[in-house]
Amino acid sequence: MFHALGSALAGIATPALAIVLFTAAVRLLTHPLSRAAVRGEKARAALAPEIRELTDRYGKDQVKLREKTLELYRENGTPLFAGCLPALVQAPFFMLVYRLVTTPNPLLDGTLLGAPLGAHWFGTWTHTPVFLGLFALLAVVAFATSRWQAAVAARSGGPQPPFAGLLRLLPFGTVLVAAVLPLAAGIYLAVGTTWSLLERAFLHRAIQLPPRAGSSARTRRT
Repeated sequence: MFHALGSALAGIATPALAIVLFTAAVRLLTHPLSRAAVRGEKARAALAPEIRELTDRYGKDQVKLREKTLELYRENGTPLFAGCLPALVQAPFFMLVYRLVTTPNPLLDGTLLGAPLGAHWFGTWTHTPVFLGLFALLAVVAFATSRWQAAVAARSGGPQPPFAGLLRLLPFGTVLVAAVLPLAAGIYLAVGTTWSLLERAFLHRAIQLPPRAGSSARTRRT
């Protein structure tokens, strides 16, 4: 199966470009979920004034604060976990890519700047310049993604989740993954994370929610 899939992808374009095109196809398939995720983020940001009121009132009782926050989200039909959907849907595709780049097939016969797509960096230390360029790109995208996540969380106005600082470090995990997996997987990660960052920036500008009115009074009655 993976040999046939690798042959098919390699037949579309050069192997490295085939990985880029495959990643783009996956992201286009999940674009509707990304739109829903951004819409949910903006809806939560619109509730920020009411969340701050709840925080002022119940800040010393975190359990009560979370209950009231969830109640407010439910009343306004604001999804809590829409932001996780794109990542969850992409997980099977990443597993497919993982099997594809760890099973001998024609796709891995290709190269990127002279480095074989099936080459590993960790433990071999070969083709270091190519891998360092990949790591640098992943680190830049991870830094921008982490800053973006922090800004979105601040706009939401809600209580910070446990280990919020650790969560902001998760995007940098792509660098570690690329260091131990074949170069082909690193290309998939680089294209996918860059796409995610640019897509979310575009959607946050493109999606506009209607203004809400009369919400503060309802919060004060809570």
